[in-house]
Amino acid sequence: MAARILPVAKLATKVTVAGGALYVAYDTGLLGGSEQGSEVLSRAKAAIPPAVDEWMKYFGFELPAPPKIEFSLQESWNSGVQKSVSALSVAPTTVCEYTNQGIQYLKNLTK
Repeated sequence: MAARILPVAKLATKVTVAGGALYVAYDTGLLGGSEQGSEVLSRAKAAIPPAVDEWMKYFGFELPAPPKIEFSLQESWNSGVQKSVSALSVAPTTVCEYTNQGIQYLKNLTK
């Protein structure tokens, strides 16, 4: 009987944890736009260090200071898409240049 209940309990635990993580991410605004994501990131930067300090005092050990990272979520939200589209927009010109270089190389070989 216990052998049948254990897999169900494991699955229920995994689904609960995944559902809770998804709920928290949606509720805090992580799944929203860039402005919401930037706001959540600033709130997390303000909330995490005091919590870590409290736990360090509780357990009695010390962690090294975290590095300072300046990162703007709004500025880099779609930078990958923008770079891809930019590369695609110059692709015909680049292909033409490479083709001309290849033709010139072959002409130089046949001389």
